[in-house]
Amino acid sequence: MKTLYRKFIFATIVILTISIIIGFLLANWVYMTSTKDKVDQQNVEIAEEIASGIEKMHSSSTSFKPYLESLSNLGYQIYVLSESGEEYYFGQPFSDKELPEEALKVLNNNEIYHGMNNFSNQFFMMGHFSNELKNTVGVPSTKNGQQYGLFLRPDNRLLFSDIHMILMGFIVAVAFVSISGMIWFAKYLIQPITKLTEAVKEVAQENFHYSLKIKRNDEIGQLIDSFIRMQTQLKHNDEARKAFINNVSHDFQSPLMNIQGYAEILKGNKLTERERNEYLQIINDESKRLSNLTKQLLLLTSLDQRSYPIKLSNVRLDKQLIQTIRRYQWRLEEKEIDISYKLPPLYFRADPELMINVWDNLLTNAIKYNVHGGSILINLSQTDSLITIIIKDTGIGMNVEAISQVFDRFYRVDSARRKDGTGLGLAIVKQILDLHEGKITVDSTEGEGTAFTILLKTKKNKGE
Repeated sequence: MKTLYRKFIFATIVILTISIIIGFLLANWVYMTSTKDKVDQQNVEIAEEIASGIEKMHSSSTSFKPYLESLSNLGYQIYVLSESGEEYYFGQPFSDKELPEEALKVLNNNEIYHGMNNFSNQFFMMGHFSNELKNTVGVPSTKNGQQYGLFLRPDNRLLFSDIHMILMGFIVAVAFVSISGMIWFAKYLIQPITKLTEAVKEVAQENFHYSLKIKRNDEIGQLIDSFIRMQTQLKHNDEARKAFINNVSHDFQSPLMNIQGYAEILKGNKLTERERNEYLQIINDESKRLSNLTKQLLLLTSLDQRSYPIKLSNVRLDKQLIQTIRRYQWRLEEKEIDISYKLPPLYFRADPELMINVWDNLLTNAIKYNVHGGSILINLSQTDSLITIIIKDTGIGMNVEAISQVFDRFYRVDSARRKDGTGLGLAIVKQILDLHEGKITVDSTEGEGTAFTILLKTKKNKGE
């Protein structure tokens, strides 16, 4: 399998190779178009200076050879050919001593031979370093009345001087450091991804406590931060799922055990009529509780999956609230709770059945957890952008911890709230309001009461 690390190294080497090739081609183009001709002209000038020195000062046989030997020691390869066929070599030997016909024009026609500029065996500039006799410049010269041809080229050893070797070493060192740095950087870049892969595997095995301690300020750091947030959310969801299953099992088990237990008691013959009726009433209440729990679970599941068939219509919120109050009037009178409300006629486009569920849950909670002889206030108002519904009671209230969890499923604050109910009502309320793009907030003080505030956007509002 090709890892990202290998791909990165391979890409680096390919880019480096392509860069070298492009650089070499550009340098070759510059050499072939301008530098090559200049080098040829410079060497022709040097050859002419040497030929002039021979004619003026070193034409004798005693000084001719020592003069050219000294010049060869300065870094030149020299070949001298006389019209009588005499040959003289000075300096580093040529690897190929073949001289083209064009070079003989130096002797026959006194023409200058531009072999370095016209050298065609090598297209690339590496031909500049070719140690061949035809890769020279030639100029005519006269010594003691005899015609000579002097052919010259720089010695390759001169081209590769100390400074050139230092430069070559510098280039090699830069290439080595660059590649080593790229390899180290690739490891630095890939290491957190490798750790992240291990973390993903652990999360896939439901290990949501796997620690991933990587601090970076780049895109990989952002990816890791997103993964940690996802891991935290998955951990929360897993805990919520397990708690949900545990709560459902407990809430189903309790009424079922009561029904089973009292049904066994009813089989006996030693019960009075009063006891029999009391046990039957308990079985009836537990059956209703179980039925209500089942309905609420089905509704909550449908809302979660967005599979509930929402039927939007223009709903008179004030009428729904008044109908809900009348439906629970007997419970209000039973606890001697005083209810007051301000409900101007307001329309809102919503699902009527779901909104009735919202009012049912909020009002029954306000009654259930209110004190005997307490009060409930319901206020409905509208602005240009919002419809606000406030349901406030004077009940037992909640602490700060309870407020933060009151909309969680199966959450019930204390023993006073565990005696009945399912802990799903407020979760359903929030889910319904989310579907209608609404919001609900709670403000509560222990021993003083609770106020629920609902905000609905009026852009959905429509009159009759």
